Amino acid sequence: MGTIIHLQLKPAEREPMQVVSSVEAVADFGLRGDANAGHARRQVLIIEQELLDEFQLPTGDVRENLTVRGIHLAGAPVGKRLRAGAALLEVTLDCAPCQFIEDKRPGLRAAMQGKRGTLFKVIEGGAIKVGDAIEWVQ
Repeated sequence: MGTIIHLQLKPAEREPMQVVSSVEAVADFGLRGDANAGHARRQVLIIEQELLDEFQLPTGDVRENLTVRGIHLAGAPVGKRLRAGAALLEVTLDCAPCQFIEDKRPGLRAAMQGKRGTLFKVIEGGAIKVGDAIEWVQ
């Protein structure tokens, strides 16, 4: 079991991320107030703090919605589910590093292959707060 240590929403494409203490996950939609809400497979981006530390990136720097500690997500199979606060999320795909990542540091895009974060869709809505537990479910 891990812990949610940081939350942020993307109000619009290319806009600065908004740090929040809680978010509302909406089933089959995403996070209320986030620009990726409504996408079929890219509703919620989660990354492990341990990966940010590995690449010497500050929390929130890869535009993730949730930053977590103490749980391994990278490489999780599609369809695997986890409970984040009161919400139930399902893995849709690994987030591939893009030019945004390469612009942070030359070579970072290649180094982060398979470690750029994991994308989820919301199966059951509910509140997610900083400090909430996050854990895989059967």
